[in-house]
Amino acid sequence: MPILTVDALDARHGLLHAVRGVSFAVEEGETLALVGANGAGKTTLLRCIAGAHRASGGRVMFDGTDVTHLPAHRRVQCGIALVPEGRRLFAGMTVEENLRVAAGRGRPGTWTVERIVEAFPQLGPKLQARAGDLSGGQQQAAAIARALMTNPRLLLLDEVSLGLSPIAVDAVYASLQGLLGGGATVVLVEQDLARALRVADRVLCMLEGRVVYEGRAQETTREQVMAAYFGLREAVA
Repeated sequence: MPILTVDALDARHGLLHAVRGVSFAVEEGETLALVGANGAGKTTLLRCIAGAHRASGGRVMFDGTDVTHLPAHRRVQCGIALVPEGRRLFAGMTVEENLRVAAGRGRPGTWTVERIVEAFPQLGPKLQARAGDLSGGQQQAAAIARALMTNPRLLLLDEVSLGLSPIAVDAVYASLQGLLGGGATVVLVEQDLARALRVADRVLCMLEGRVVYEGRAQETTREQVMAAYFGLREAVA
């Protein structure tokens, strides 16, 4: 049974129909990449899964349980963690304080501050620094680390590389590599198509709130995704 099933999900922002009848499933240990143009509905979809945005229709099933109407903090306790676009750390708190606050809201598990420093060595010297004083790459690492401190079974990563230099993106993904290769279940929104295809098992492309392409990442070409990205009919799976 998939760990996550999204069934005919709809979501709105006022009159804007942002997510339109989206359905897909994610197996435990799988990495799924969501790609598409700005405004395609990717972030809204992740926020609906995490409980940060209310769905207007459809269902979200997690490990066989309907969580569609659970508030976000209850979904964290179930094992769903979101790393939001823009990171949204507590800027006036230290990195360690950010991590420990998250730990107090999550599930029991193996992620500790010590393990975080092993996975994200760039954070080791910065534990007592204010989160707002970190570089963009360090903030992204801290945001991912904060989510991991809840000991999630499903990690939702929104725009990991957004606004970061290529060097910072490489550093963040280098730290993520052990996580992605170690059996974690991840849904990833990523604008860097080449990187998304490289790290994911499967890829979904969204256009105007709908899934218009789905395929195995290793069997998917850039041309297929770009055709779906721009709404060309022959790209639809």
